[in-house]
Amino acid sequence: MTARDDRERWDRQHAAGRANQEPSSFLKETLQNDHWPIPRGKALDLATGKGRNAIFLAEQGFDVLGIDISPVALAEAQRCAEARSLSIAWQQADLEAIELPPVRYDLVANFNYLQRSLVPQIKTTLKPGGWVIFETYLIDQQAVGHPKNPDYLLGHNELLELFGDFRVVYYREGRVVRSGENAFLAGLLAQKES
Repeated sequence: MTARDDRERWDRQHAAGRANQEPSSFLKETLQNDHWPIPRGKALDLATGKGRNAIFLAEQGFDVLGIDISPVALAEAQRCAEARSLSIAWQQADLEAIELPPVRYDLVANFNYLQRSLVPQIKTTLKPGGWVIFETYLIDQQAVGHPKNPDYLLGHNELLELFGDFRVVYYREGRVVRSGENAFLAGLLAQKES
């Protein structure tokens, strides 16, 4: 599948439906926890879609860039941000071809998107002491719904292994109930060593 095919598929999907605009509960849980206060600064939201997590990060005081392949999704994200009087930068890009700048962000958020080849860039783009909040689907998800392609599903403990060189302060893996339905997810909050 080419980047253009991927963009067109996501444009159709975003144009067809009203996605949940509530931020990820895992993002809210980790960011609003007093046990690990995360200083505000520059944040990057990867595969931002319609911007639900980028908007939440901006509301929490971060200077946010949201990146997605779909211009349709980004246009909706921009409208939502403007309706809330939030200034968020948006970038249309194919994450499979992107070069993230080194040592730029204090926080990187990655939700419902797995591109293993992007993990080294996530690590490099974080400043020393920066944080990553990452949550996506486990291999067990195949039994209950979308996605089913193992390329987009984490193995058990794989997320821990991917960030084994970071200080992991919070991790969870297993079944979660989302909007009344089961989902199998792994979520991690980790800090890059200073």
